[in-house]
Amino acid sequence: MAETTPKKSPRRRGRGAPPESNKPADAFTQDSVFAPRPYMGFLNQTSMDFLKQRVFALLEDYGVMVVHPKAHAAFLKAGALEGAENGRIRLPRELVEEALATTPKSALLAGKKPQFDLQVPRRDGGFIMRTGTGAHGYVDPRDTVYRNLDLEAVNDMAAVASNLDQIGFIAHPFVAGVPEVTADIHSFGRMMSRTSKHVWMQPYQWENIDYLMGIAAIAAGGEANLRARPNTSVITCSFTPLEFKHMDTEVIIQAGKYGIPIHACSLPSGGGTAPLSVPAMALMAAAEILGMMTMAHILSPGTPVIATPLMFNLDMRTGSALQSSVESMQAANMAIQLMKQGFGMMAHTYGSGSDTPDVDHQSMAERAMLMQNVALSGADILGGVGQLECATVFSPVQAVLDNEIAAMVRRFIRTPQIDEAALNWNEVSSIRVGGHFLDSDHTVKECRDQLIPKVFHRDGRDDYEARERRGALESARDQALQFIRDAPQQGVLTGEQNAEIAKLTKRADKHIVGAYSGKVAVI
Repeated sequence: MAETTPKKSPRRRGRGAPPESNKPADAFTQDSVFAPRPYMGFLNQTSMDFLKQRVFALLEDYGVMVVHPKAHAAFLKAGALEGAENGRIRLPRELVEEALATTPKSALLAGKKPQFDLQVPRRDGGFIMRTGTGAHGYVDPRDTVYRNLDLEAVNDMAAVASNLDQIGFIAHPFVAGVPEVTADIHSFGRMMSRTSKHVWMQPYQWENIDYLMGIAAIAAGGEANLRARPNTSVITCSFTPLEFKHMDTEVIIQAGKYGIPIHACSLPSGGGTAPLSVPAMALMAAAEILGMMTMAHILSPGTPVIATPLMFNLDMRTGSALQSSVESMQAANMAIQLMKQGFGMMAHTYGSGSDTPDVDHQSMAERAMLMQNVALSGADILGGVGQLECATVFSPVQAVLDNEIAAMVRRFIRTPQIDEAALNWNEVSSIRVGGHFLDSDHTVKECRDQLIPKVFHRDGRDDYEARERRGALESARDQALQFIRDAPQQGVLTGEQNAEIAKLTKRADKHIVGAYSGKVAVI
């Protein structure tokens, strides 16, 4: 694997604030200065340049399918060319490079409280973690029973993720027990009301976007506050291969209206919607992301765009999608290298997750390997905390364990200082025969910086047997349940804000559910 040192780039000054007293310095504080994070990946400069040229060529010679009439017309007005088939647009390299040059290179992901604000990229060169999204299944920590994820589970997720010190922001999941066509509105509204952290928005259809933006504005205290301090960021997805749906184009337009950062997401599946090879998957993801970034440049200029390649492979024996296979991990590493180092964009991908349906040994092995691999590739945001079974299940217990892994990986990629003080040179070069460093001032100083686990165990056999062989899994479950028990029942918003969100959600049900059932609703 090639190893390089990242180049410094200009970064905006953020609105960072001191962390809460129970937050460790390296979780939310981003003002610490360390040596640059080492990038490790599969691309050297020659292969990086080759892939970049192929991405530009694919967009210029073949292009992307754009079905949104307004976007189609705007592309042509901006200098794009008609493609070989109706709806396909070819993007000249000059247009894509113009978009790359003018798209912001940093973004504020604001919390409801300043201590939860996140600056992308982090000023200390580290990464931000987020919870998994899209899960429709839930493993309840109370009894370990699997069920459909509902609004009560959203409460649990918010309670746990709000208290995990390595988790920067939270994604709202799919929920059952509400109208399916407005499930995103119900889930987003509930999550917004239950956490002070930034919440990632995922619209399910174009009619819902206005309602979701309205909820974000209510939680922010008005549209002006939302523009100044975006408490949400939004995902827009390509339809692989190389197509952009009407809904996701609307997401870009609405995000620009409110100044909300966009996560431009490509989800190629090797052997299905992308060729079954690692570099071909990276090529597909990069082309689609640059297409969305160019679209944002044209339709919503000045809107921050975060490159989000989420990489999958098909298990060719079963047809199942895999996010934690070796090939998927390689593709994630390569795609992040290409987007971050090759094209200079902020970058976000899965940094946790497993293809197994339970919190087991396989899950821990896969997510530990995935997280370290993606962190070293240079990703600014690592997603997937708590997710199982290829992002379809959420487990609060797994989220607590992921928090522990994240603390270890965050510390692992922090390049150690190397100088005489770090070597304790004076003492090392004069240590007496049979001497030790237990009482050294250097040891006393350095021990305060050691990472101390919260749920992982380091006890000996006797203590392990004395506690009836309870390990990290049991400790993680205890911590998750404690977070859930301690969560404020009223949430984090005012009663008036909660009432406004409930009213808007009810209005959305009347409008959207009524429209889908063939009834005309009065808005």
